[in-house]
Amino acid sequence: MSRILLVQEGHDAALALLDELQRAGHDVEPVEDGAAALHRMLTSPPELTLLGIDLPQIDGLRILETARNSSDQPIIVLTARRQEADLLRGFELGADDYVCTPYSPREVAARIRTVLRRRAQQLRAANRPVPIAIGNPPGTVVLEGQALPLTRREFLLLRALSREPGRVCSRSELLEAAFPYALETNERTVDVHIKNLRKKLTVVSPAHRWIRSIYGVGFVWDAPASADH
Repeated sequence: MSRILLVQEGHDAALALLDELQRAGHDVEPVEDGAAALHRMLTSPPELTLLGIDLPQIDGLRILETARNSSDQPIIVLTARRQEADLLRGFELGADDYVCTPYSPREVAARIRTVLRRRAQQLRAANRPVPIAIGNPPGTVVLEGQALPLTRREFLLLRALSREPGRVCSRSELLEAAFPYALETNERTVDVHIKNLRKKLTVVSPAHRWIRSIYGVGFVWDAPASADH
């Protein structure tokens, strides 16, 4: 059972979701006010927060940004905003997932299971030696004991991705990390370099897919959850 904070304005809108999560065995605390939600997230962090965007007093994106400055607690955004810019903004601020209304309560429950499982994997990975080492001289990378022959751009991309396993990095974020002074480079250039980087990772470690694509958003470094290194 997980303790979940459900932050959504309107009791009727949250009722079906609340019932579904309680049936799944979660301990759910509903909150309709943005200020109250932020206070709970900072003073008594739940295991996961379902965060609406259009809230009284404090906008959900401001809550997300503020919470991320002090905690890496899982946060799933619930919103009616469907524009790509809104989705990207949510992920850039640190959302673990983004669900648009109208949604199925069972779908949200499934997404919660996925996010909590990924969070557990990250915590287990944090307690094991990291299978990738970025050393000296700059650009030297060793994966599972083998050196990776990377270009400078590939090295910068891998460093940006592997710093925070499980966190989604947008294309614009990776573009800034790997091409900080290239004024005419577009985000699709990132895809080309990621493709080449994946090939080199596969040669060294063919049993695991290290870089996952998040459709329409970017990429995430997916460290193994169960392998011992």
